[in-house]
Amino acid sequence: MPDTTDFVLRLCMAAVVFGAVTANQTVAAQAGATGTAAAQKPNVIMVFTDDMGYGDVSSFAKTPLKVKTPNIDRLAKEGMKFTQFYVAMPICSPSRASVLSGMHAPETQITTYLQERKGNKQADQNDFLSPALAFLPKTFAAGGYATAHVGKWHLGGGRDVDNAPSISEYGYKEFWSTWESPEPDPKLGSAVPSWNDNKPPTQLDRWKTTGYMVDRTLDFMKRNQGTPTFVTLWPEDVHTPFTPSPEGLKKHGGKTKEGRSLENFYGVLEEYDREMGRLLDGLKTQGMEDNTILFFTSDNGPNPDFNRLRTDGMRGSKGTLYEGGIREPFIIRWPGHIPAGTQNDVTVLSAIDLLPTLSALVGIPVVPESIGKADGEDLSKAMFGQPVKRTTPLLYEFGRTRPAKPRPNNKDRGPQLAIREGDLKVLVNRDGSDLQMYNVVKDRNETTNIADQQSTAAKEMSKKLLDWSKTLPSRTHPFPAK
Repeated sequence: MPDTTDFVLRLCMAAVVFGAVTANQTVAAQAGATGTAAAQKPNVIMVFTDDMGYGDVSSFAKTPLKVKTPNIDRLAKEGMKFTQFYVAMPICSPSRASVLSGMHAPETQITTYLQERKGNKQADQNDFLSPALAFLPKTFAAGGYATAHVGKWHLGGGRDVDNAPSISEYGYKEFWSTWESPEPDPKLGSAVPSWNDNKPPTQLDRWKTTGYMVDRTLDFMKRNQGTPTFVTLWPEDVHTPFTPSPEGLKKHGGKTKEGRSLENFYGVLEEYDREMGRLLDGLKTQGMEDNTILFFTSDNGPNPDFNRLRTDGMRGSKGTLYEGGIREPFIIRWPGHIPAGTQNDVTVLSAIDLLPTLSALVGIPVVPESIGKADGEDLSKAMFGQPVKRTTPLLYEFGRTRPAKPRPNNKDRGPQLAIREGDLKVLVNRDGSDLQMYNVVKDRNETTNIADQQSTAAKEMSKKLLDWSKTLPSRTHPFPAK
């Protein structure tokens, strides 16, 4: 664990920056710091929502949706919000691969969603994530944690890929996964997804799956009391098709076969938020609330976005490198440690930073194999109130094998490459065409291309991006040395 003096200093800094920690709270934290160092390391739960828009969470949206998210907002009131958090890819499988590896997504040899073998080959990607790159769960397992994965996997297995490694090979002690995984839980998966009409009777209806995942998470933690636990809780919600309960359909005017309607989405969002409340309440009931780091985010932007309603006005959505596809709500809560009710608008935090940041928070070393491969930064000081600025750029490649020129009616698809450095973001195709630059602090919705106004900076950033893209691995040339 970090030494006691450093810990208290960081709490005091939080009080100065945010005004969120009173003098009495600081004294109490100092009195308990020595005990914390000797006590069990904190539990860690990572909630990785599926296809959530920045505007889906009421406490993040400038214009909240009709359906509010009081339980997720409660988490925000009890923790810290990051308004500049980025996932590593605007689509599920590579985004998840980056979380486990701490690497820029295409460096993991996953370029888009994992599918049938033929489709994977056409997308120039492997059929599954190499277990050797699962640095995050392996770091916690090596640090003495009991580890579990609950929910969506989509990192190999299912469809016609029958040789994917067991999830246990990625550093997990136990797991309960959905249909696109090597060994799905019969209640969560089979050969078909939970919304399929031909699913077996043992498989839960879609609207019951998040509750089941919450139950498995709480049960795992309860059974492992006395040992710190690390859980990746990855629900299928709020991915399409939107299939709320019959009660949810009736309440919001949805219909059973309208899995992409706004009314159906409202039912799913409301029920998903309710399950997040059950998770919070369950931790409190089990006496684990104070010693659990819980963070909440999503894998990529929404689809559909309903005319930018779910992206809170930001351009793009799932499958694009504009802000609506890669900027997500991020909340982290650790009672008594992370200042409650605070917001960080300065730190550009990424999914690739979770490996070094979380290991620093709980005081365990990252596994040696990640040294020289992982790309993220330790931004743990930002969790205690310091407005830390990242020192390395965020790099993106999406759409490697698709034509650079979009269809005329698809103006928000965007180029194949992107880089965020400082306040600036550059997008460009692999052939150097369609150069775009935005100041995403002043122009979050990416309305004004300033590449001509700041041509020198745009060219320098695009060159850095294009040079990086040439080093990326492929199916025939894997894992370049860094």
